[in-house]
Amino acid sequence: MQGQDEEIIVGLDIGTTKICAVVGETAGSEINIIGIGTHPSIGLRKGVVVNIESTVQSIKKAVEDAELMAGVEISSVYAGIAGGHITGFNSRGIIAIKGPEVTLQDVDRVIDAARAVAIPMDREVIHVLPQEFIVDDHTGILDPVGMAAVRLEAKIHIVTGAVTSAHNIVKCANRAGLDVCDIVLESLASGEAVLAEDEKELGAALLDLGGGTSDLAIFCNKNIKHTFVLALGGNNLTNDIAIGLRAPIAEAENIKKKYGTCLTKNISPDEIIEVPGMGGRKPRKLSRQILGEILEPRMQEIFTLIKREIYRAGMENTMASGVVVTGGTALLDGVTEVAESVFNLPVRLGKPRGIGGLVDVVNNPMYATGVGLVLFGAKNRPEKKFRIRDTNIFNRVMTRMKKWFKDIV
Repeated sequence: MQGQDEEIIVGLDIGTTKICAVVGETAGSEINIIGIGTHPSIGLRKGVVVNIESTVQSIKKAVEDAELMAGVEISSVYAGIAGGHITGFNSRGIIAIKGPEVTLQDVDRVIDAARAVAIPMDREVIHVLPQEFIVDDHTGILDPVGMAAVRLEAKIHIVTGAVTSAHNIVKCANRAGLDVCDIVLESLASGEAVLAEDEKELGAALLDLGGGTSDLAIFCNKNIKHTFVLALGGNNLTNDIAIGLRAPIAEAENIKKKYGTCLTKNISPDEIIEVPGMGGRKPRKLSRQILGEILEPRMQEIFTLIKREIYRAGMENTMASGVVVTGGTALLDGVTEVAESVFNLPVRLGKPRGIGGLVDVVNNPMYATGVGLVLFGAKNRPEKKFRIRDTNIFNRVMTRMKKWFKDIV
C-alpha cells in the first residue's frame, strides 16, 4: 500500500467456502469500502488450512480482484481465524495499588496478572480482551486510570487457538506476498460489523454461520463475554442434501442456494425440483418438501448445540436484545425463524453497518467478517506488522498488546 498505510485497511476473510478481501479507506472517523474481491476457497476444511498451495492461490486471486476494484496495491492485511480448535475462557487478576491513584502501569500489571494462566505449548493466545475492572469493591469500571484505590482487579477474556493453525494462516498470507497486521477471531470481527452499540451494551449473541464453522460471540456491557466455535456449518447442509438426494456435491450446493428452505411447513406439496443424476444417470423429479425435511433438522441441531454451549457457560441471561445471525449460511430461507424457535429470543439477520462507500455491494451477511476485519483494523492499529519467519509466539503477543504490556521486560 506504498505510502498509503494510514488510509487503507484490508480485511482478509479466509473462510472454508470463500476467500474474501475487503479494502477500506479511512476518511476522518468514517470508513469507506472501496474494493472487494472474492474467490472460492479450496484449501480449507472446517476453518483450518489443509492445503497451503491451494489457499495461497485463492488468496492471490481474491486480493488481485480487490486491488483492481480499489485501484490500490495491497501489501498488508488483517486476517480472520476460526475453526474448532479455537477456545475462549475468562480469567481474573488482582494487584495492590502502591501509589495514591491507579496508573496505566497498574492496568498493565493487573492484566498481566489475569493472563498469567497455564496455556499448553501447542496453544497460542490470539486475543486478550479486558471485560471490566473492579476498584476496591466497585464493579463494572471500564477505565480505572486516575481513580484512588487500594486494590485493583481485572476480568479478562482470553481467546486461544492451535499454534499450527494460526501459523499456517500467516504462512499462506506471506506466501501470497502479504504482511499480516493481526490475526482476528472471525466472530469478534463480525460483531464489529453487524452489531449496534445498544445491542452490545444491553447484551446480544452474535452467531456467524459460515461454510465450515458456526462462530458464537456473546457481547454485554460493550464487551465480549464468551466465545465459542462449533465445527458445523453450511457445508454440512450441502453434504446432507448430496446424501439425501443422491446428487453430486456441486449440484447439491446449487440446489441448496436455489430451492433450500428450513421451514418444511411453508412448502407446498405440489412444488417439484429436478435433481441431476450421478454417474450419467437420468435426472429425477422430487418434491421440494424432501429438501425441507433434510435441512430443518440439521439447522435445529446446529442451533441446539449453540444453545447448549450458552447454558453451559451460564450466559443465557446476558442476551436481552436477542440473537443476530450472519454469515453466508444465514441467507438460507427460514434460518431466523428456526433460530427463534430454538432460542426463544428475537432473532434478526445481521448485515454490515457503520460504513460508507460501496455499501450496496457489501450489504450481505456473507461479507460481515471481511467488513468487520476492516473496522477492527481501524480501531486497533498495530505498531508493527509481523511475518512468520521473524517472530516467535511470545514476541508477537507482546507486540500486539504493547499498549498494555509496554513496561514488561
